Amino acid sequence: QQGDGRLRGKLQLTFPLTGAQRHSIGEIEGDMAQPHPMLRLLQGDVGSGKTVVALEAMLIAVEAGAQAALLAPTELLARQHYETLRRLAAPVGVEVALFTGRDKGRARESILMGLHDGGIQLVVGTHAIFQEGVSYRNLGLVVIDEQHRFGVSQRLLLTQKGRVTPHTLAMT
Repeated sequence: QQGDGRLRGKLQLTFPLTGAQRHSIGEIEGDMAQPHPMLRLLQGDVGSGKTVVALEAMLIAVEAGAQAALLAPTELLARQHYETLRRLAAPVGVEVALFTGRDKGRARESILMGLHDGGIQLVVGTHAIFQEGVSYRNLGLVVIDEQHRFGVSQRLLLTQKGRVTPHTLAMT
């Protein structure tokens, strides 16, 4: 998967990226252009800007015609990521959806349909995003936050949701 930069070029960050962020994004972009799936660990202190790097990676996937999912260990953390990504992605014109176990009825069905038909390009959520009955049109990137809080089998369930094995970016 290779992005063409058309979405990332529309990001309107209120701060400059650090050298480390630019370097990480460049390496991730190179990894995602390879024929085999990326498996990369992104390490950084709280507040170091991992979420912005994750958004750039997610936009690379969307630019290449795929979907991206961010898995968070708790609903609170999922909501925080959702709010941040939604705000940052607004000028880009890419909608971000939040999907947790709390979603029921029509709201849940709408999200499931959007993931299945590709209408939802970026989703943030808890374990709900890889449960049985959740299918993606073309899941190209999985971002796992606090990956140490998920078991190997849980991480594997999400990566099996793609038609092909999606790229994986673990953050810690």
